[in-house]
Amino acid sequence: MACRCGGYYYTLNAKASFDRDSMKTRKVVLRNVSVIRMFTNGFFRSKWRSVSGNRRILSMDAREKSRSTILESSKDKRVPIFVMMPLDAFSLDASGSPRIRKIKALTISLKALKLAGVHGIGVEVWWGIVERFSPFDYNWSLYAELFKLISDSGLKLHVALSFHSSNGKGGVSLPLWILEIGDVNKDIYYRDQHGFSKDDYLTLGVDQVPLLSGRTALQCYEDFMVSFVNKFESFIGSVIEEISIGLGPSGELRYPAHPFGDGRWKFPGIGEFQCYDKYMMEDLKMAACREGKPQWGDGGPQNAGCYNSLPSGVPFFEEGQESFLSDYGRFFLEWYSGRLICHADAILAKAAKILKKFQENEQTSVMLVAKIGGIYWWYQTVSHPAELTAGYYNTALRDGYDAIVSVLSRHGAALHIPCLEMMDSETPPTYLCSPEGLLKQIQSISKKTIINLIGRNTTERLDKTGLWKIHSNCYNPQAEVVRSFTYFRMNDSIFRVENWNNFVPFVRLMSTDL
Repeated sequence: MACRCGGYYYTLNAKASFDRDSMKTRKVVLRNVSVIRMFTNGFFRSKWRSVSGNRRILSMDAREKSRSTILESSKDKRVPIFVMMPLDAFSLDASGSPRIRKIKALTISLKALKLAGVHGIGVEVWWGIVERFSPFDYNWSLYAELFKLISDSGLKLHVALSFHSSNGKGGVSLPLWILEIGDVNKDIYYRDQHGFSKDDYLTLGVDQVPLLSGRTALQCYEDFMVSFVNKFESFIGSVIEEISIGLGPSGELRYPAHPFGDGRWKFPGIGEFQCYDKYMMEDLKMAACREGKPQWGDGGPQNAGCYNSLPSGVPFFEEGQESFLSDYGRFFLEWYSGRLICHADAILAKAAKILKKFQENEQTSVMLVAKIGGIYWWYQTVSHPAELTAGYYNTALRDGYDAIVSVLSRHGAALHIPCLEMMDSETPPTYLCSPEGLLKQIQSISKKTIINLIGRNTTERLDKTGLWKIHSNCYNPQAEVVRSFTYFRMNDSIFRVENWNNFVPFVRLMSTDL
């Protein structure tokens, strides 16, 4: 019970402070939900463990150092707030060179956020801007100007190295020379069962294939990270405090199973498996042959529905003989999720090596960060179909996030978790959503594994209820205090009077020792 550990007393006093600062009082009712028990080892896990392979990376000394760092940071109850830059903060001039839009207005906004108590700014550093025109032709001028502007405002930086594209207003594509290669060979992108591909992120199937002007995708990512560190070495550890490494669509470690904005998928569809580019298919065939079942390498499940299917009536996500519980189902899901974990392992290993010299010096220490998606719909079903298509082999019978957290822990990386503002009671009950259950599961694993957590919101919330939910999740007495929180994102809404009067007390409460 919360009252036995003192959590109830703390929560009441924290909320009272929040209400006083905002000069309004509103009763906030939060609902605790029970979730399906997770079997960490799973009923079927051991038989198929070899499909994706496992590699040990760091020594026990490194693990103990990570444990010490986190336990020490948990004593500090302050949660620094980073506010993410708007997506349309940049534009291209007539020559194709990037520039900062509305720089005077941005400067005023940065100063206002600093006065409100915001700790830093989150900035996406786009591969498609920096290495836009040709391989190895890195243009860091935009970010040099922006980083100086932010630093001069007294703010710190969370940098997100972004190897994906962005949609909508102010969207950024992949580098133009990558798009030219993709025009000839669309298999450098993920494909669905219909053969449809989208140029938002390179398939992990080309991680080790030298198709990109003589380089593999991993080499491209590594060269970009090296160039970034060489350019901004003087900022790292002093101004740049966190560096997030993009691992998939939207920078998240996942497959693009739920493509937004192109008409294929809409909430709450279960999504589709994304393994049909020729490079992933070749890998699947080899994995199937190793298992002595070459027929399993012909493709993904043929009975898994389509993007907008609901779980009911889709055989693969039920409990029959041809479901996710079958021998083939377990084999495929282990391979599919395992390739994603190996992708993260390879990139984070390179990032950790590049940043090692900064980690060895306490004055320049910087936090390595990796993001996962928040796939919370159909979470209360047995099969968790939307998570399975995204690459998270997480069901009522198997913990799918434990292996991901273990990889991050081995590389000393923090886990960037979503949904901190969401409540089960605000989601449609028909779709068996549970953002609270998902968050609780991830927090439980991270506490067991000893890993830093960084929080973020999935939807924009500037009302007191949403902001209070963020605060209570950041200071959950049953989990580690999150290291920092990234608010998505800076826009005109934050600065409206009614929202600013909620946001400022929230920031100050999060920044206060409690």
